[in-house]
Amino acid sequence: MNSDSHQQPKSMRFGNLAPWNESDLPAPPPFSVRNLFRTIGPGAILLAGSIGGGEWLIGPTITVKYGMDILWIATVAIALQLLFNLEAIRYTLYTGEPILVGIMRLRPGSKFWASGYIFATIAQLGVPALAAACASVLFASFAGRMAGDGDTTILHYLTYTVILITVGILLSGKTIERMLEYFSWIMISFIFSFLTLVNVLFVPFEHWMKTLTGFFQFGSLPADVDLLLLATFAATAGSGGIGNLVITNWYRDKGFGMGAKVGSITSAFSHSEMKLSPVGKVFPINKENLHNWNSWWKYVSADQIWLWGMGCLIGMFLNVNLATAVIPENTNMDHMAAGAFQARYMADQLWSGFWILALLNGFWVLMSTHLSNTDVLIRTVTDIVWVASPHLRERRKMSVSRLYYSFLAIATVWGLFAVHWGHAITLFKILGAIAGPVLAIAAIQILILNTKLLPLELRPPIWRRCALVVCALCYGCLSAALLWNLFFE
Repeated sequence: MNSDSHQQPKSMRFGNLAPWNESDLPAPPPFSVRNLFRTIGPGAILLAGSIGGGEWLIGPTITVKYGMDILWIATVAIALQLLFNLEAIRYTLYTGEPILVGIMRLRPGSKFWASGYIFATIAQLGVPALAAACASVLFASFAGRMAGDGDTTILHYLTYTVILITVGILLSGKTIERMLEYFSWIMISFIFSFLTLVNVLFVPFEHWMKTLTGFFQFGSLPADVDLLLLATFAATAGSGGIGNLVITNWYRDKGFGMGAKVGSITSAFSHSEMKLSPVGKVFPINKENLHNWNSWWKYVSADQIWLWGMGCLIGMFLNVNLATAVIPENTNMDHMAAGAFQARYMADQLWSGFWILALLNGFWVLMSTHLSNTDVLIRTVTDIVWVASPHLRERRKMSVSRLYYSFLAIATVWGLFAVHWGHAITLFKILGAIAGPVLAIAAIQILILNTKLLPLELRPPIWRRCALVVCALCYGCLSAALLWNLFFE
């Protein structure tokens, strides 16, 4: 065994972050079906945040406009982002640090990357337009019609209510990750059960096969495709940039790998404040620790491949299959037309109660994404500032949870004013434009971290390294084409 394989990272300093401490890797629960469902969970949070973007909004929008032949983009995007996620988690399992903290170790230094990723996060998620979308769906559910110009005031109050409910959820529980996980399981259980039922009831079998085929017709693109919409689809078919990175924060707070030795962000009403170390811990390479590593990796693979990856694909299929079966081609989808058309169609064809059920499903879809996006925004800024600012950590009454809720309060006040600036499709086009460069740059940074800082025994195999390069090239080229299209055509 190469003695440098676990000694090299211990002596390295990147940026101005301190070197890691060392401790043994905790053993996970014995691998079993029962322990699997007790242990996994971050993938559910990420799936709940994904289902409202690419699957419910952008997937139906782009397929109604261009047809099912474009669905192969979703297959490639989810596969690339799955490998991206797994490699980001590899770093966190070894160090207990979220991947963004690892990136802050890279040159030119922590302050440079902290500023860059805070800017990218705010640019993507700073306007919570999905809260307004939730309000519109709630209004339609109980009023029996879509909101009009005369309903602005009540829509505003409903939007404020959604934002405050989100704050209430994030205030509860022992840790924020645990409460997010609990609500995410409830949301995705209802969403997938409802979507499966209505697809069985309303979509002919031949249409199912047509939709399924679209996921594997690789290479074809419409000549007149909207490049911004395509970039958004490629990003949000998975999780869209920042969400792919923040999955590692949830793994740390869940206590995966060395995350159990680092701490977590507790909720406001938790009875104990778990100290969150700004610096991770790594484990020495020995037989017992490698055994524990392999056991942890089984849980990670199940959480990401079978829960998140397959969940994204199935969610995309069910939403697109239903939308393209009942929505006329070239319908304007900018203002939640998918949910309204589906609800009205099912109510007219079978049972009037489907109007409420379909729109409530739409509410849960949008609410799950709004809740996840809110935590992603606040958590990213909190973790970056906590690590980058030693002076802040040294303040007597400042803890990471206080910092989290301070940023949440600021974001909530801001959101009450900014939430009406655009509808959800506009928001997700902005997300898509920013997510591409984030995925391209971060894929190379993850590759550097996992091949330079991790011990030889834990580094990714060659094919996974190649997958990160392909991810960077695909999203980099798409981002470059989008910039060219915006500024030179």
